[in-house]
Amino acid sequence: MQAPKRKFDGKPIVSKGPSIRLNKYLSSSGVTSRRKADEMILAGRIKVNGRVMKELGMKINPDHDRVEVDGRGIRHQTNLVYILMNKPKDLVTTLHDEKGRRGVLDVVRVRERVYPVGRLDRNTTGVLLLTNDGELANRLMHPRHLVLKVYKATLERPIRERELAKLKKGIMLDGTVTVPDELYILPESEGKEVGIAVHEGKHHLVRRMFESIDIHVVQLDRYSYAGLTHHDLRRGGWRNLTRSEVSTLRKLVDLGEN
Repeated sequence: MQAPKRKFDGKPIVSKGPSIRLNKYLSSSGVTSRRKADEMILAGRIKVNGRVMKELGMKINPDHDRVEVDGRGIRHQTNLVYILMNKPKDLVTTLHDEKGRRGVLDVVRVRERVYPVGRLDRNTTGVLLLTNDGELANRLMHPRHLVLKVYKATLERPIRERELAKLKKGIMLDGTVTVPDELYILPESEGKEVGIAVHEGKHHLVRRMFESIDIHVVQLDRYSYAGLTHHDLRRGGWRNLTRSEVSTLRKLVDLGEN
């Protein structure tokens, strides 16, 4: 239950009791990263108890102070949840789909409000992380952390060696050269199944890479994300990450223990 708005009377705005930095509160609530939260504060987009706050480093009481972002109230996430899903086809990863299509949150039903970490195309299957830990999610998606994603691409026709070499050398996408971290033909696939590892997060990246050499991807499965795989997890199934897995993810993006 959200606390009622308070009229600012010139007294300290933060309620008595346990306190947390405002940017950390916004991050752990799934709004954005701490760095982006500071930018939002300076831009005057954050209100605490009805008053615009532009002071970096200020603390609030999550149990009593009302925080708004662009006029929308924010509820603090006290119970952090980390979920690994083996996404099936025909599910969107957007929170709100204008076409009313079924989404991953229709399958993963938990009490907490979780968000997908990044996106998978509707027809792409495989590993998808969901969490309400905004700081971790934003760091995993940030390019500087080079989080590795491994895919199995099933092609409409066998790829030729010269085409494979061209992709390994790098192709131009969105004005920059894109080079896969790994690229290899899977054994006994006769060139129609390819393993590809990338750390970039461009939209439809893997499919576009193969389209650049005139090969259509018939099926795309993300087998691994940040070292986590969907091994032993049925298609459409999901589970909570172990404490060890969460710790490994946090270390990967230079976060301490939560």
